[in-house]
Amino acid sequence: MNMRILHTMIRVGDLDRSISFYTEVLGMRLLRRQDYPDGRFTLAFVGYGDEAAGAVLELTHNWDTPSYDLGNGFGHVAIAVPDAKAACDAIRARGGKVVREAGPMKHGSTVIAFVEDPDGYKIELIQRKD
Repeated sequence: MNMRILHTMIRVGDLDRSISFYTEVLGMRLLRRQDYPDGRFTLAFVGYGDEAAGAVLELTHNWDTPSYDLGNGFGHVAIAVPDAKAACDAIRARGGKVVREAGPMKHGSTVIAFVEDPDGYKIELIQRKD
């Protein structure tokens, strides 16, 4: 059996604002977007590469829902970066919100940082070890 993760879906209150964050602040590409008028929702897929090659994010916008209670079950989306401090600086310069500066993780040595998207979802930046 050949399986792989295709995407993670998150619900967003303002689709254009979220697409701008993921593309302009985090540098992803908008891969596809589809309106479903009968269901009153839009799906947008963003990622760093083609969906056939890797996992992406599905941004779901229900037209009649301006915001969501994120709850406490969801943790974060993780992105590998070559330099977590430089990534935080670049994200901040593009208007992104850094909520944990780059530094070693608690109880470990991996350098991580956290940023937050416009809906409050956490994005972990994990510095790659060369």
